[in-house]
Amino acid sequence: MKKYIKYLSIFTVVVVAFVFACAKKENKETILKGTTTILVDETLTPIIEDQIAVFQNEYDAKIKLISQSEKEAVLSLSKGVADVIVLPRKLSSDEEKLFKQKKIVPRTTVFAKDAIAFVMNKRSNDTLISVDEIVRFLKGEKNTIKGLVFDNPNSSNVEYITKLAGLNSLPENGVFSFGTNEEVLKYVASNDGMIGVVGVNWIFQPSLKMMDVLEQVNVLSVKSAKSNNYFFPSQENIATGDYPLARDLYIINCQGYEGLGMGFASFMSGEKGQRIILKSGLAPVRVPGRNIRIRN
Repeated sequence: MKKYIKYLSIFTVVVVAFVFACAKKENKETILKGTTTILVDETLTPIIEDQIAVFQNEYDAKIKLISQSEKEAVLSLSKGVADVIVLPRKLSSDEEKLFKQKKIVPRTTVFAKDAIAFVMNKRSNDTLISVDEIVRFLKGEKNTIKGLVFDNPNSSNVEYITKLAGLNSLPENGVFSFGTNEEVLKYVASNDGMIGVVGVNWIFQPSLKMMDVLEQVNVLSVKSAKSNNYFFPSQENIATGDYPLARDLYIINCQGYEGLGMGFASFMSGEKGQRIILKSGLAPVRVPGRNIRIRN
């Protein structure tokens, strides 16, 4: 009897171990299946939310999205909070070194072009501004600009504009920061003369609660330093590079294995992902094909 119980116990352990191993194998992450976390620069959140929604609907995948300022997102990446990140820039050489030390080569995929937009309250009646005006204001020269409003001191918008002006940081006078792009739009809609600096994605893809706010602001056309013409941040002007504040968007995969990071990057740069970008108002890196049916 004791020998029977002994064999039964061994059999039970083997069965449990087999079931556990099978379950573990079934839950293994692949390029189209499993669970992962992706970091995103808050400026780009709307388009990535759209991409994730369609991707999850088509595949057995679950993606948790963490939206942060650019600097916070990169810091989270370095700490291992997630191994995939979406940014409006590539990783710097110093940032890449952290992964090369782990024998991981980050895979960088460009998937779209977006832009930084300037907005003002409609009561101001202004619809034009030049890059030179913005730069001179940031350098302390008085002009018609009353003040600039940014989303976050650590955001990619701040990083882009300070580099454009040749500064290491924003000046203290006449410059304000909030938490998100939505807060910037709300503030500008209620305060005359202030210029908001936001990602164009938040204008082309507003949430329902922001529709009324956007009706109260003008999106400004911008004159570049290289041209005497003003360009609106339309999809066409972003794609051609005529709009002076356009920039490439990247998904950077530091997983080091063939997981959802690879699958999601391929999806965004592929036919369906590019169609989502086209509909969003941003510029896809490649124009999706069109299927034309000819009926007799």
